[in-house]
Amino acid sequence: MITVNNLRHLHRVLLLLFIVLIGCEYERIEPMDDDQETVTFAKANGADPNLEQNQDRITDNVWLTRGNSGGQIYNARVNSASNKQLSPVDTEWALGTVEELESLTFDTFRGTIQPKDVVGKDLVLHLITDDVYLNIRFTAWSSGREGGFAYIRDSLR
Repeated sequence: MITVNNLRHLHRVLLLLFIVLIGCEYERIEPMDDDQETVTFAKANGADPNLEQNQDRITDNVWLTRGNSGGQIYNARVNSASNKQLSPVDTEWALGTVEELESLTFDTFRGTIQPKDVVGKDLVLHLITDDVYLNIRFTAWSSGREGGFAYIRDSLR
């Protein structure tokens, strides 16, 4: 039996749900380049960074991942944890796209951008030993001590 109190309660729940849905924001990440094939990589919060499925093994020299104590990404091929000044080793980064390569200034990951601000920014990742430049855009970055992150990047053809 539906009572007035049940209807009032249902009304409050629906109103609260509506307010929550309207207040939620999401970031739509646009494709980087319609002509370029892309790779999507994600490491879930708490996933073991030592396992291959939690590393983006871009080449034999660069395997990007992130530890579960937070911090930034690192190259699991040569390191077992990140270093604020150097990680990821054997890479350099710039804000922009590969199409702007001639005008870009490369630095370390943290020298280029603060990890907490990386989502949605166009970056170029230079794999130094392989001498490969890739467009990359982070789509997620977990704050705190969780270690999750995700991005889309150019594929190696």
